Parts: sequence; C-alpha cells; structure tokens
Amino acid sequence: MKGFASTLVQRRIVINALRVSLVVGTLLNAINQGGQFLSGLEIAWGQVLLNFMVPYCVASYSAAKNETERNINEI
Repeated sequence: MKGFASTLVQRRIVINALRVSLVVGTLLNAINQGGQFLSGLEIAWGQVLLNFMVPYCVASYSAAKNETERNINEI
C-alpha cells in the first residue's frame, strides 16, 4: 500500500489539481479582484497566489484521499 504523501505527488493527481487550480483560481481572482484589475488599481498578489493554491490543495488532497481509501478497500 502506498502512503498518502506518495499518492499526493502522483503525476496524474498533480496534473489534475493544476487544471482545477487554473480554472477555479482564475474565477476566484476575477470575482475578488476583477474590479481592481479593470480600474488599474493595485492587485493584492498574496491573494492571487492563495486563490490558486487553495483549489490546488483541495483538489490534490481529495484525489489522494480517495485513491488511498480505494487502495485500502481493495485489500
């Protein structure tokens, strides 16, 4: 049985989480800072980073947890 950490960094999980992060992070940034961007105001870059990191973490954790549980149930 693979450990959770090794499952978390599997190529397919990372790629899927990056895709989710790109879509959801872009939407979150448009919602949260779209007005500032369109008005030419300063962007909160820390918030931009978090808007991409949070969906990545949620997607990768969820996928790794499901994969780990599926592997345990197959034993």
